[in-house]
Amino acid sequence: MGPDMTFAERYRAISSRDARFDGWFVTAVRSTGIYCRPSCPARTPKEANVTFYPTSAAAHEAGYRACKRCLPEAAPGSPEWNLRADVVGRAMRLIADGVVEREGVAGLSARLGYSSRHLGRLLAAELGAGPLGLARAQRAHTARMLLVGTDLRAADVAFSAGFASVRQFNDTVREVFGMTPTALRSTRRGADAPAGISLVLPVREPFDHAGLFSWMAARTLSGVEEGDHASFSRTVRLPGGAAWFRIAFDGRLRLDARLESLGDLATLVARVRRLFDLDADPVGIDASLAVHPEIAPLVAARPGMRLPGVADPHEMLIRAMVGQQISVAAARTHLTRLVADLGEEIELGGVRGRLFPTMPAVASRGAEVLRGPAARIRAIVEAAEALASGALPLTAADDPAEQRAALLALRGVGEWTADYVGMRVLAAPDVILPGDVALRTGAATVGLPADPRALVAWAQRAAPWRSYLSMHLWRAALDAPRTPRPKETPA
Repeated sequence: MGPDMTFAERYRAISSRDARFDGWFVTAVRSTGIYCRPSCPARTPKEANVTFYPTSAAAHEAGYRACKRCLPEAAPGSPEWNLRADVVGRAMRLIADGVVEREGVAGLSARLGYSSRHLGRLLAAELGAGPLGLARAQRAHTARMLLVGTDLRAADVAFSAGFASVRQFNDTVREVFGMTPTALRSTRRGADAPAGISLVLPVREPFDHAGLFSWMAARTLSGVEEGDHASFSRTVRLPGGAAWFRIAFDGRLRLDARLESLGDLATLVARVRRLFDLDADPVGIDASLAVHPEIAPLVAARPGMRLPGVADPHEMLIRAMVGQQISVAAARTHLTRLVADLGEEIELGGVRGRLFPTMPAVASRGAEVLRGPAARIRAIVEAAEALASGALPLTAADDPAEQRAALLALRGVGEWTADYVGMRVLAAPDVILPGDVALRTGAATVGLPADPRALVAWAQRAAPWRSYLSMHLWRAALDAPRTPRPKETPA
């Protein structure tokens, strides 16, 4: 499945009410004036009345309102924005992160290196809506999620979702959903939503939550993170202040959060979705990998494998550099010391914890706290200085080639670190790390070449999903009979 489906293929998808396509596109029906997700249970409209749009924003711009029955705004996001590294994909990631609300269209355009006018033309041509329309759709989605999933007052929902005023919030909700905020809130199913911020996040099945949570739990830093096979929580620094969140799976994926600034909620949700790879297309990825007999058993054993993202790109680089050439356990020891000495203590709604140290703190005092070879410590401190000064603009919306070149230009950063950071920060789906000993161990366990060059050659057949292949091979190494602990494991 993918964005280049023909009209006939999309119409077949909605005729069969195929939920796998939810989030890929929306179906607008001219005779009713509404748009739906592909799996909408309503009667399939006539072909002559149907227009397909790549985003709900495009349907909004064309004058359609959301279906009250299938709630298309509650579908998982499109996997396309995790895969595309062009300006449109990067723009969509920044819009989801709230950049338009914080910096305006001019700020979004500057980050991407385009004029506001040209960026607007690019987005309108491909997506049917410009930056403001896409941001408006994002605000509408967040507002619906908060109205249905929390007991926040309507005014708090309005400003948490990024609206400039309650009137703008009311008008947008009525226009997009065809009902008032109060009526939209009354559509929530089951018991009343709990007090505070507690949301159910949509996710495509299958979802290997146990494997994902176990990955996170193995790398938790005391004070910042906690995790087990069914949940993960941590503190994080957001544009408006500190936040804490917990995500757990009990048949549904639930997010609980505490924030210094409610205006950061939409940004937090977007980052959590990327951290847990919730918008991936697991059916398509698994089907592509499972055609290879060597790895088909791995896919069958763990369907819906996800690629972990990051809570903070700057933190990820420091963690990766600390973890070079040492085990996961050793890296945790060093990083926990860094957090204990330099991390800021916080308390949010009765939850206590520490924030990962800021880059200025690591730059100024990292040499006092870190242990190990002097050259490595110097490299980490210099990287923190580059991040703190803005000389290294490491973000989830970077151009992949430019980001890799900038990382490789740093002292102490080699190909393993640059590619691993790209895999995690950009959610790059097609990365293989032949220098990683644990990955090669996993490859040998399942009968793949363990020699770096031979492994790279074999992995070509798994493109464009080599990052997911890597996750399966790391898991195979973990499940293999006990051997001396490999080094160069991912931090």
